[in-house]
Order: sequence, then C-alpha cells, then structure tokens
Amino acid sequence: MATWQQLREGVSRALDSLVDGWNQLYEHASGAMTRFAPRASKMNQSEQEDREFTRRSSGWGVLAAEVSNDSKRVIVRLEAPGLEADEIDLQVLDNMLVVRGEKHLQREHDNGQYHVLECAYGSFERAIPLPVEVDSNRGKASYNHGVLRVELPIIKEQKRQGITISVA
Repeated sequence: MATWQQLREGVSRALDSLVDGWNQLYEHASGAMTRFAPRASKMNQSEQEDREFTRRSSGWGVLAAEVSNDSKRVIVRLEAPGLEADEIDLQVLDNMLVVRGEKHLQREHDNGQYHVLECAYGSFERAIPLPVEVDSNRGKASYNHGVLRVELPIIKEQKRQGITISVA
C-alpha cells in the first residue's frame, strides 16, 4: 500500500507535468493567438442578430505563421482561412509584417441552436516579427486556399566603411 507521502509525490509530479505541458503549449501558440473584434456600425435587425452571434462566438482565433529566409528574401506564410484576398491589408512597420483584415460572419443556417461557437469573426491585426530588414516596396503577396504567402526581398546590408582616426 502506498503511503501518503508517496501519493502526495505522485500527484505533485503529475501536476508539474501538466503545468509544463500547458506552458509549452502557451509558448508555442501565444504569438499566433489573434483577437477578433466586431466592427461598430449602424445596424438593422439582421445585422444586430449577426453582431450578437459574433459576440457569442470566440473572440480569439489562431493565425498560425511560418517565417523563413534565404540570402535574398524572407517568406511569411500565414494560415488565414475564411477570407477573401481583398479583405487583407499588409504593411511592414519597424521590422514587423502587420496583417490586418476582417473575417465576415459565415453561418450555416439561421434557425435552430448552435452548441459550439469556436470560430472567430470580426476585424483582426497580427504583427509578425521579421528576422532581417526587407524592401516592402518590392514585396509580393498571394492568397490561396486560406494561406497568405508574402515574399519580401532582403535589403542587402551596406558594407561598413572604416573611419580613420588621426592623432594630433
């Protein structure tokens, strides 16, 4: 029979393992978590119902990203399902790729009840750190099958010139 001390140690190890798992999950996903906020506007009855539905649905969503680079370019891939290409706005600010957009409400039906509301709707903004300085004026973007792909040419670092110091 296990003693109370052994039982207590076993529970403590299990809790530590659970906490470590949650911390790893949080670290892995925290950058991808994006807040979706409903737009404020004048609304008719149908739009008020849609806004209520949006409010009850998840206000957070995951926009998972991959950032890679070679010697010439940085490539960012962002999973952003449920959008149209013209609903996405891109900017490079302070070595960050800023992705903004609005995911419009998509309901399967208007009657009956929803039991799970995990999809996020509304406007969003996600800032993705870039590993090097890029030329945003020559960037290219495409959106296909819910994946945004942004290719940004790297600005070649200027060769550093030495400064001669004269001793007087």
